[in-house]
Amino acid sequence: MSKEKIINEKSLEFLEKYLNNPSPTGYEWEGQKIWMDYVKPYVDEFITDTYGTAVGVINPDAKYRVVIEGHSDEISWYVNYITDEGLLYVIRNGGSDHQIAPSKWVDIHTKNGIVKGVFGWPAIHTRNKEKEESPKLDNIFIDIGAKDKEEVEKMGVHVGCVITYPDQFHILNKDKFVCRALDNRMGGFMIAEVARLLKENKKELPFGLYVTNSVQEEIGLRGAEMITQTIKPNVAIVTDVCHDTTTPMINKKTEGETKIGDGPVISYAPAVQNKLRERILETAESKKIPFQRNSSSRYTGTDTDAFAYSNGGVASALISLPLRYMHTTVETVHRDDVENVIRLIYETLLNIKEGETFSYFD
Repeated sequence: MSKEKIINEKSLEFLEKYLNNPSPTGYEWEGQKIWMDYVKPYVDEFITDTYGTAVGVINPDAKYRVVIEGHSDEISWYVNYITDEGLLYVIRNGGSDHQIAPSKWVDIHTKNGIVKGVFGWPAIHTRNKEKEESPKLDNIFIDIGAKDKEEVEKMGVHVGCVITYPDQFHILNKDKFVCRALDNRMGGFMIAEVARLLKENKKELPFGLYVTNSVQEEIGLRGAEMITQTIKPNVAIVTDVCHDTTTPMINKKTEGETKIGDGPVISYAPAVQNKLRERILETAESKKIPFQRNSSSRYTGTDTDAFAYSNGGVASALISLPLRYMHTTVETVHRDDVENVIRLIYETLLNIKEGETFSYFD
């Protein structure tokens, strides 16, 4: 595939619509519908499961099965406690960052629609200058403009309502994509673009390809755990985000060095099957796709782990998209990296043969 731009006007329009739609963990289905509608022309059929994972299948009758995967859910909050004064205290749904909450607008999802709120915070004038409190899970709260608990309930808000941030997609300085939930709807976008390119370039794969958009990654890889039992793949190539470690207050000695704009990040970890990873590296080198490396101790913390350790062991690898400000509302990635992850997954698929075991003993 040439080095021409991959992301076109139609795919950028899909990306914006897909990112702007809220898909909190456990409530991903509206986003999945947007994703499936975009992918539909490029696949032969869909598989969905009870909890909302969506899989576009190419060559569904093939016995040898390859997965390319991202996850669809975004971090969020749950209403946990309503005070008599009508303020809401929250718990996490995924790894939501308490430090960024104060002064943020929120959308509270109710049966009657969205109720707007704000994370309040005491004014600077009223705080103890000698002993300022930092935002913590037990002191951040949401104000929805209600005078008391009874009014909160009349507005349709109750314990268990899920809460998301309304921040929308922007392009920063022409080539940086900025939004909440780039982790990991960018993954869903990138695998969708791989499916599109295969169709548009009339590539016939010698295996079944399962373009998998999993749910519930943010609370423990749960969607991938479920769907891998249904697909029973031979190979899984997972894409997620990893940290750009070049911004302030990140220790490269512990976090490694990866940077937006420098290419896809290829992982080393026990869950990463070495022969499959080497195939990806060889593909990047032969196609002159820039790449970076990182390593993970014990586990990757991504759906790679769920696929790798399922079904008696599945050859799995991880190609990550470097990202700044993870789990904030201004997650930032470089357009070139997005295109190069797409390119690398696409070219790697063309280098996989039917029946390969990737065994160390062959």
